[in-house]
Amino acid sequence: MPADNEPIRLTLTMSPALNAKLEQLATANCATKAEILRKAIVLYELAYRASLKDQRLGVFDEDERL
Repeated sequence: MPADNEPIRLTLTMSPALNAKLEQLATANCATKAEILRKAIVLYELAYRASLKDQRLGVFDEDERL
């Protein structure tokens, strides 16, 4: 069993279309696919925690409109 600070390796199966989207996001953000997935998990957790408090996550445009 790995120590608490050792990274865990995962194998992930996804469609070619989803992989292409992941590659696009990684390239656009100068990041690895793993970094994009880690950020996605953090964002998902934020949305989930907000939902537990009857809150919502939103995206504002440049005029600060939802």
